[in-house]
Amino acid sequence: MNLWLRFAAVLITAFFRRSLNPLDESLLTFRVWPTDLDVNGHMNNGRYLTIMDLGRADLMVRTGLGRMALTRRWAPLVGSATIRFRRSLNPFQRYQLKSRILCWDEKWFFIEQRFERHGEPIASGVVKGLLRGRAGNVPTAEVLGSLKIAIPSPEMPSAVRTWVQSEEAAPR
Repeated sequence: MNLWLRFAAVLITAFFRRSLNPLDESLLTFRVWPTDLDVNGHMNNGRYLTIMDLGRADLMVRTGLGRMALTRRWAPLVGSATIRFRRSLNPFQRYQLKSRILCWDEKWFFIEQRFERHGEPIASGVVKGLLRGRAGNVPTAEVLGSLKIAIPSPEMPSAVRTWVQSEEAAPR
């Protein structure tokens, strides 16, 4: 299925699904189409990252952040991502993408995204993202404040902390 059609379908259906609180999980169901395949006949590794974009779009719309970002002209940006593949997805298989905000710091939101099929893990990733406005990066406190959300960040999982530290230590 064309990626633009998937994107449109996710955005349209998000408006009709229940609202989510910032720490709630988004669940989307997809199918592997022939355009998702690589030369080995299973879902291309790059396609996982593209599908993850759709999960984050669903989260943004359903938490109210999408509308806020549009009115304030904030653009969502990904700083980095890490993903681990466990099993393959074959042509026409259905699968679920579960997305949730894990935690945040002053600058970044950390979003966990898991691919599953019949409850079995297929792939899992974490994305580090932020919102950028005309004046630059929007602090997470401002983003949450604009949504009238006053909750502290959950504790950063040790694996995410290690990933962040390894990025900071990497040569530029």
